[in-house]
Amino acid sequence: MNFNTTNSTFRQLLGNGLSYRVPPFQRDYSWTDDEWDDLWQDVIALFEEDGEPAHYMGYLVLQSSDSKRFDIIDGQQRITTLSVMILAGLAYLQDLVGAGQDADNNRRRKEHLQNSYIGYVDPVSLVPRSKLELNRHNNRFYQTYLVPLERMPQRNLHASEHQLRKAFNWFKERFSSRFGRTTESGQQFAAMLDALVDKLFFTVITVTDELNAFKVFETLNARGVRLSATDLLKNYLFSLISSGELHEVEMKSLEERWERIVGLLGSESFPEFLRVFWNSRNKLVRKSDLFKTIRRRIATRENAFGLVRELDHSAETYAALRDPMHDGWNRDEREALQQLMMFNVRQPLAMLMACYQRFYDQERASFSRILRAVSVVSLRYNVICGFQTHEQERVYNDIARKLTEGDYTSLQDVLEALGDVYPDDRTFKTAFTAKTLKTTNSRNKKVVRYILFALEKQRSEQDFDFESSAYNLEHILPESPSEAWNYMDENQQERCIYRLGNMTPMEAGDNRDLGNAGYNEKRDVYRNSQFQITRGVAERYDEWNEAKIEARQKNLAELAATVWKIN
Repeated sequence: MNFNTTNSTFRQLLGNGLSYRVPPFQRDYSWTDDEWDDLWQDVIALFEEDGEPAHYMGYLVLQSSDSKRFDIIDGQQRITTLSVMILAGLAYLQDLVGAGQDADNNRRRKEHLQNSYIGYVDPVSLVPRSKLELNRHNNRFYQTYLVPLERMPQRNLHASEHQLRKAFNWFKERFSSRFGRTTESGQQFAAMLDALVDKLFFTVITVTDELNAFKVFETLNARGVRLSATDLLKNYLFSLISSGELHEVEMKSLEERWERIVGLLGSESFPEFLRVFWNSRNKLVRKSDLFKTIRRRIATRENAFGLVRELDHSAETYAALRDPMHDGWNRDEREALQQLMMFNVRQPLAMLMACYQRFYDQERASFSRILRAVSVVSLRYNVICGFQTHEQERVYNDIARKLTEGDYTSLQDVLEALGDVYPDDRTFKTAFTAKTLKTTNSRNKKVVRYILFALEKQRSEQDFDFESSAYNLEHILPESPSEAWNYMDENQQERCIYRLGNMTPMEAGDNRDLGNAGYNEKRDVYRNSQFQITRGVAERYDEWNEAKIEARQKNLAELAATVWKIN
């Protein structure tokens, strides 16, 4: 991987004729007074009597081919804010000059600081030559009003331009309050700024192209970095799109599409959606290879246009699949999606995207059947058998591609293909009989309740709400056994407490009253339970030990094979 990592102070970043550019399609300036105040408190803390010698500003990811001109891939909000803060300080010096406070020296200070950290103004054309260039929505305002310290308009501005203007005024007020308007004010401000640029330092990662930038994002886990893979893809696609003739209205329409996608999914969810979308119609791609694959396959303006349109069309489907309460689902579909969420299973999403496109409008009943089948497979394969997901994901991807390419056209095609990841009854019963789920984990607790209530429904045909607070999960051998359970040694207790055969549904009041009582006392209460599988414990077992737990769990496994079954 071709990248370089260094630690640099702000002075080093802005020195030696280096210049920086926020890519045209990078996100707009968005910091507010919360972030400004955090930065300001960090700055003034450096100058307190017992202040730290330096302040770490985090990662800065840059892209450059010549080590002189850099694109800011991540860190633009911080760099832009520091630049605006310095410009606010220069405006403060300009006000001191206007007020006649050490005017000549303050004028020289302003020119020196401007040349060092902002750039210079061409003496003939009066055009600023800035060290920093912002994105397509912010750069005009920055170069026209902020850099030359011109009077700023307050109307007809983008929201992000308003934020730049507010940031400028916010920092200017802080400098005025801190240094006042005395003969020494300019000197004190300049001394602070001259020290500050050496006290702020970054970890700078410089890469040569987008692919290396993406790999950096895949491995970094720092604040402000994890969302940038979304921006990186946008920069790549929009730079392709803008490489030819493009009307501003078209560009605005594309940006609105992109914002709609990210707004619907959120920046954190977008990379996962992108991979699911891609794998729903292409050969399976690992997360680490996704950007490389897209860059290889999407190489023209037409490809990029097409991809953005397809992403826009598919984003709502993905969002609905991740939201069981979406109003587009019927009851059966909602229950299946809730189960997938509960099991924390995501591997089927690409296949479900393809199934939605193929069946939802034309054969809704087939789509519902597939959702139910996937829920059954997930319970058998993922929750109970605990098999590796690599092979499962490959099977799902193969089904998705064949649906997209038209090789599969029917419900039966999909159900037969799912057979490759459907553990047979013998395998499932063996795994179920041995299954332990530690219910100190809230997700496991919910899954166990779901399983036991489904078994109760199969046995008694009564449909209890497994999430109702009227019912609890009873551990027959308690999680904290009393002395009444001393006939089982600690190792046996540890092996048995979280076995599925040791757990049963129970009325909440009775469960609380029983606590960690012995089995004989519990058995009397079980006899009167409204749950048939709980009454069955009292009826079948006159004592409770590891052998009885094994026997009950084996019986439950037989019943489970009739509940979670693809016909």
